[in-house]
Amino acid sequence: MTLKFYMTPGSCSTGIHILLEELELPFEVTIVNMPAGDHRRPDYLALNPKGTIPTLVLDEGRALTEFQAIAYWLARSYPRKRLLPEDPLLAALALELMDYVVGTVHGQGYTRIFTTERYLPAGLADSDRAAWQPGIQARGREIIAEAFAVIEARLPETGYAIGADFSIADAALFYVEFWADKTGLTLPPRCAAHYQLVRARPVVQRVLREEGYR
Repeated sequence: MTLKFYMTPGSCSTGIHILLEELELPFEVTIVNMPAGDHRRPDYLALNPKGTIPTLVLDEGRALTEFQAIAYWLARSYPRKRLLPEDPLLAALALELMDYVVGTVHGQGYTRIFTTERYLPAGLADSDRAAWQPGIQARGREIIAEAFAVIEARLPETGYAIGADFSIADAALFYVEFWADKTGLTLPPRCAAHYQLVRARPVVQRVLREEGYR
């Protein structure tokens, strides 16, 4: 059987798409059009009751959700590509960085920019919604800038995020760096160098083309 991958181009699922291609695994893709509400369809909720992306359905039919869980499963299931370092400390650092990227840069920062309505006070009148949105988005940019400063201090001057090899942490960091590029947010120097390093990988270039970016 073949893995089934549910994704939205240009989203956090791009990082998992990169990992699947790095591993050269056969998989079927289903595009989840979130603006159209595909993530709330009964057939999708049957796979992922959270209505989130990405979702990876394994050969035995079990669905994995959440970026970190899918990335970890891929790295441990297919160790030949060394997507998770063998050294326990380096592996822990990779998981730490991945969690910070997904939970803070994405989960606290970019959600305020991409899904601002989630942060509007309950019961707010329609006439007041527009007045609240700039402040929410500004706070999102502050969180992102603060988080990238933390990451910048931990990144090596050259190379990948953890050790000598491309890892699951690099795939996670890349997708938020990609968002920074697309939304006009300035990356600090080491993050910018990391972004260009990962973007130059042939697999990453192919994934971006497949997702509609040139």
